[in-house]
Amino acid sequence: MTSNLGITRTRIKVCGLTRSQDVRVCAQNGVDALGFVFYPPSKRFVSAEHAAELCADLPAFISTVALFVNPEPQAVQDVIRTLRPSLLQFHGDENSDFCAAFDVPYLKAFRVGGPGLDTAANVAKTCHAFSLAAGWLFDSYTPAFGGSGQGFDHALLSGVVSAHALPSESSPAHEAPRPMILSGGLNAQNARVALQTLAPWAVDVSSGVEDSPGVKSAQKIQAFVNAVHHASIDTRL
Repeated sequence: MTSNLGITRTRIKVCGLTRSQDVRVCAQNGVDALGFVFYPPSKRFVSAEHAAELCADLPAFISTVALFVNPEPQAVQDVIRTLRPSLLQFHGDENSDFCAAFDVPYLKAFRVGGPGLDTAANVAKTCHAFSLAAGWLFDSYTPAFGGSGQGFDHALLSGVVSAHALPSESSPAHEAPRPMILSGGLNAQNARVALQTLAPWAVDVSSGVEDSPGVKSAQKIQAFVNAVHHASIDTRL
């Protein structure tokens, strides 16, 4: 499942941010991407206006990701206009045409182990319907659409090839596998094994760095970042 192109380091996304102090801690610890949840039933839900306030003083070269679950198009447009996110993330049952309709790069999340995604073959087949996504994000299946702290059987990703770089000239973007983003129950204690097994392009953490839903822990963020960085070094040795 690893790419023969190699990987220099594993990127890190922290999702479900709701507080300015947590945004600052992420930036100070070298987190690459910050995720904001625009799914009203979530305990980590923020308004577009609040997310924009949290990102007002964000340093350069940190991406912002707007997460949606089966949204109305206007809701997505409102967030794009207010926050101007680097990426959209679709975590529900959206099809590829819907995801690509907003002229913003997007991630497609797959709830591995759920209906239609309960075999390695089905996971791989479903992914390739989203061949224009900026990345494929693999999360555990829960009714709450993420943030549960539960993992999933990584063997279900055995049919997925992770792309660690841009496609070559002989492999057009619409035919190439997309970068793998691993989520679902990750924390500082289990990140090393997961990265050594799958060598993903990036990892996505939420509950694994929290004291309670939406309330991040500075110590847990730092520990998670350190664990991922050490695991990235190990995979290169």
